[in-house]
Amino acid sequence: MTFPISPDPAALASAAAKVKRHVLPLFVIMFIVNYIDRVNIGFVRSQMETDLGIGAAAYGLGAGLFFIGYAIFEVPSNMLLQRYGARAWLTRIMFTWGAAAMAMAFVRGETSFYVLRFILGAAEAGFFPGIIYYFTQWLPAAERGKAMAIFLSGSAIASVISGPVSGALLHINGLSLHGWQWMFLIEGFASIVLCGFVWFWLQSHPRQARWLSKNEQDALVTAIELEQKAREANQVSRPSAFKLLADKQIALFCFIYFAIALTIYGATFWLPSMIKKMGSLSDFEVGLFNSIPWLISIVAMYVFAAMASKWKHQQAWVALMLVIASFGMFMSTTGGAAFAFIAICFAAIGFKAASALFWPIPQGYLDARIAAAVIALINSIGNLGGFVAPTAFGFLEQTTGSIEGGLYGLAATSLLAAAAVFFARTAPRSGSPGQSKVETSGPVAAQTQTHHHAMRTGPQGAAS
Repeated sequence: MTFPISPDPAALASAAAKVKRHVLPLFVIMFIVNYIDRVNIGFVRSQMETDLGIGAAAYGLGAGLFFIGYAIFEVPSNMLLQRYGARAWLTRIMFTWGAAAMAMAFVRGETSFYVLRFILGAAEAGFFPGIIYYFTQWLPAAERGKAMAIFLSGSAIASVISGPVSGALLHINGLSLHGWQWMFLIEGFASIVLCGFVWFWLQSHPRQARWLSKNEQDALVTAIELEQKAREANQVSRPSAFKLLADKQIALFCFIYFAIALTIYGATFWLPSMIKKMGSLSDFEVGLFNSIPWLISIVAMYVFAAMASKWKHQQAWVALMLVIASFGMFMSTTGGAAFAFIAICFAAIGFKAASALFWPIPQGYLDARIAAAVIALINSIGNLGGFVAPTAFGFLEQTTGSIEGGLYGLAATSLLAAAAVFFARTAPRSGSPGQSKVETSGPVAAQTQTHHHAMRTGPQGAAS
């Protein structure tokens, strides 16, 4: 196989820097808007119950149905993105999810609530793996980990600002619309406005970027083509999703990430309701309190990531974080509302840091030829925790009057995942889907080794 001549390092570095400056701020903003539209129903549960009669069980099921639509349509959406180009498809994703988010303002009962939450998940499907795919087309492997770490910070930022922003919008009334309706309309419309900017700002291929010089375009295209040739040299076959799931390690990764997402979304959708039990707080004050655990978790995420980088044994760090999450969730059942809030803050240290520390484990195990596909698979299956947690919590509150049983379940699941993580491999073994079967040498091997190093060191993700 013939490989392109190596690109000019100076031109490649300059091009990569320009790409990150051009697209990363936009991608972070897109992720913030995306995450807010996904979780903002957590702030209007009581209003929807009062105005529409949507009880705890119906709320939990509706909150979770988003993730069913998301999981079903994620892979087809990503295939269409490759066909139509990132610019057109990411713009389409943003427009349809913004329209679905706005339509939530016109929910009239349980059925329309279920349908629109499912449609919102289907509309958003493909956004996260679409960004991953975009990076593979625009950045060399050594730069992707750092870019993904910055992109994924968007979910953490959104967790902090979603509470105050949604709480403030709930005070808007007028035109015969309630505050919760204005919240959906304004936050959904922000996505539609942003999609217009995406259309004019993004390009689908480096050759279309007028803000790159010809030398920078050549260097970028050559570097990415070289890496693709290396992957093709190592690729014997393209495994199906069923074959990938047959690999015990990949199935284990899916379970661990499912357990992490279960706890994250259990807290995300029910924390505002728990905060309201602390006293007579306004919607804006509830939003401010809701930001506290996520602010703490952002600090913890980066502190523990730095410690894990200095003192290795990635599985032990993930297990420790899951134990912290388990302890916090258990303690939230032992006191009053204020004590439960403090315990959730402690648990957030664990489950958010675990989500960041988890990704280097499968990335170290996977070969470049299937890494992107398997990461999307793990992300899709793991995020089904976003269906199970709110659905189970809603059923428990509807039938027992308490979510205590759900909190016990989250604590037990986190402990089980903490034990399971010690069986996860951080490097491939011969004959597994995680390892290539053709060895390379020279420049190709060097490129592949660089790619594997980047995959092991980033991204530091969160549940998306």
